[in-house]
Amino acid sequence: QEQLTESGGGVVQAGGSLKLSCTTSVHNFIGNNLAWFRQAPGKEREFVAGIIWAGTATDYAESVKGRFAISRDVAKRSVFLQMDSLKPEDTALYYCAAGRPNLVVVFDQKAYALWGQGTQVTVSS
Repeated sequence: QEQLTESGGGVVQAGGSLKLSCTTSVHNFIGNNLAWFRQAPGKEREFVAGIIWAGTATDYAESVKGRFAISRDVAKRSVFLQMDSLKPEDTALYYCAAGRPNLVVVFDQKAYALWGQGTQVTVSS
């Protein structure tokens, strides 16, 4: 069964760092665009970062550019989100998602068919 499993969330002070991990089954890792989304309480789920199937292009939401970095490890079938200089407004449930291959990073969550259960990130001020 295809699945995504996130880990690495936690509580951190403002200015700190966390690294999220998402492990996938082989079928939905190779040849798929991968992305991280987040949903804060009372808000819509939003795009955070994405990487295309070839691993040659990434893109980020304006709110996290320069602070977050997405990467992947093909051998480990994993995608990561390094989060630095965290702010209280980064507090949310973070989701890993896999979608159809594309030559560009797609921000629309409708393009991603498979989702993990999420990992909570809380940034205290």
